[in-house]
Amino acid sequence: MSESARPRGRRRPNARAQQTLRRPTPETYSTRTIEFDSDGETCVGTLYLPADIDTPPVVVMAPGLGMWRSFVLPAVAERFATGGFAAFVFDFRHHGDSEGEPRQLAEPEKQIADYEAAIEAMIDTDAVDSNRLVLWGYSFSGGHVLSVAADEFRIAGVIATAPFVDGRQELRRSLRQPKRFLKSTLAGLRDAVGSKIGRGHDVQLVDEPGEFAVLTAPGARRAILDAVDRDSDWVNRLPARIFLTLPGYRPITTADEIRCPALVIGGSQDQIVPAEGPAAAADRIPESTYIELPADHMSVFDADFETVVGHQLTFLQSTVDHRQ
Repeated sequence: MSESARPRGRRRPNARAQQTLRRPTPETYSTRTIEFDSDGETCVGTLYLPADIDTPPVVVMAPGLGMWRSFVLPAVAERFATGGFAAFVFDFRHHGDSEGEPRQLAEPEKQIADYEAAIEAMIDTDAVDSNRLVLWGYSFSGGHVLSVAADEFRIAGVIATAPFVDGRQELRRSLRQPKRFLKSTLAGLRDAVGSKIGRGHDVQLVDEPGEFAVLTAPGARRAILDAVDRDSDWVNRLPARIFLTLPGYRPITTADEIRCPALVIGGSQDQIVPAEGPAAAADRIPESTYIELPADHMSVFDADFETVVGHQLTFLQSTVDHRQ
């Protein structure tokens, strides 16, 4: 693991979604870049540290499907840091600054292993109190943190916002559109087979309703593109085998094994991860708080940002407050 400190200060966000958010002054926190190993490949993350607090609790965070740590998550991490909680935001392998080919590959097992490696990195970091470590995830990574927490006794708490928890439920939704289901299955098979001989097949992550992409909910394309830094080299594509992966990914099946406090947030207007999934997962967690907001999948980082972050800070204060 390697670390490098960055001077305090922050450029004005290039992502449209972050420009309207209230951001704390840079004097209230500092950042450092941390690299860590995950199964022989290097992951890169940014550690946000609150000013004037020694060894604070730490929240380990990663972005949702196909996204990078520089998209929207800095606004959340900054708010945690000014609230007295360190936040470690990292890129999964195959994404952002982290290593891994093909680029944008999204495999749950690998990403869960990346979370576990990030936990080890925080245990090795003297700047934080890893005995008070909380996992944070959103959408696809929201399912990951529930999976990790079910198998990891060192977690003090978990925050899952709009978590993807049941691929079987997603499969049932897909079957209602048989032409799309067939096309996505064939695309996934083309990628899975072609990748064996270096001829993988990509599809768009997000597009307008009626087009072919992983996500086509109304408003999703505009919201996700608004979250992307204009000067990044991110592309709106990912390997098509994701279509084969999603149906078998079911974090809900181990939710009852989570033994730490959990905050699960769902959105009643969410058309990507309908609220009944997160609600069902929360019901299975022995010590959980479920909050359903009149929000959609992406508004949690925009119009509903203050409400969502407020609930998350309240959970952190009750679970791993830095004054305890």
